[in-house]
Amino acid sequence: MALEKGIDKLVQEFIAAGRPSSRKQSIDDRRSGYVASTALAGETETRVQVVTLVLEDMTFRVFSPFNAPETLSCALYYHGGCFVSGGFETHDNQLRQLAFYGNCLVIAVQYRLAPENTFPAAHDDAERAADLVWQNAEQLGVDKNRITLCGDSAGGHLALVTSLRLKAKGLWDPAQLILIYPMLDATASFESYTLNGMDYVITRDTLLSGYEMYLAGADRQHPEVSPLWRNDFSGLPKVHIVTAEYDPLRDEGEALYQRLTEQGVKCTAQRWRGVIHGFFQLGGISQSARDVTRDIAWRINHAGRECKGDYSSSFPPSSYAPYGFAGRTI
Repeated sequence: MALEKGIDKLVQEFIAAGRPSSRKQSIDDRRSGYVASTALAGETETRVQVVTLVLEDMTFRVFSPFNAPETLSCALYYHGGCFVSGGFETHDNQLRQLAFYGNCLVIAVQYRLAPENTFPAAHDDAERAADLVWQNAEQLGVDKNRITLCGDSAGGHLALVTSLRLKAKGLWDPAQLILIYPMLDATASFESYTLNGMDYVITRDTLLSGYEMYLAGADRQHPEVSPLWRNDFSGLPKVHIVTAEYDPLRDEGEALYQRLTEQGVKCTAQRWRGVIHGFFQLGGISQSARDVTRDIAWRINHAGRECKGDYSSSFPPSSYAPYGFAGRTI
């Protein structure tokens, strides 16, 4: 399938500019460039309340619908940025929309970034953040039985590893995971790294240079560095995986579906066609971005509920349109 019109324009501009490499940027320029890209996120959703709070020296940003009931389903959200960039500012509009369309709480986590902080700093922060939200659920208005761990790219990686750590501790488990084009294999061994690695804005160089700064020499096959290859997924909550057709990470996201299913985890996955890595944040130029946001919001709202309209566990799942849009499936 061809690229969506707005995304195709973005890709052609990237190619015309000589495919600028993140590897050649300073970390400050890389971070400021990510912030500047929020101009593509679309009109800011204002029908929500946004509060920044600190729990035991960790900073969170809480997005909630107006006139919310006392307790709501909650998405604990880990932002993307290849472990080196991103934060509240880069994901503001998407998280506002998830809270509004999902009638849910979205709690964003500010974890430590590389190169200032290297592996496993972000992983440790992600786990601690989950435990803090759990421990303070009543104060936050969170329904403990309806917590989703959600994240994009590096954040999807952190959501998965956090759930594995929680499972190992045995104190509590989230209701589900939603992994948006997660980074899963630091060895970059899949074909999509080659097929989609040069032209589609978020390149092989972008992803691998992020790994290099964060891992700082750690083993690329460590089970928390490349969690795709683990054999201890059994017992995880249900998982939904979003992949993008023109993403270097496409194949590893879809391989995770296969591995989870083989290990007995209830899992669904959708490949969104005509889009690139990062499309979730391109709501101003991409219909798919707007659609996937509402799709994810619906899933967060329904966390912990078994209902007639829930998604099939088959792969690819049948298209489902909770808000009247056509979800693209593999």
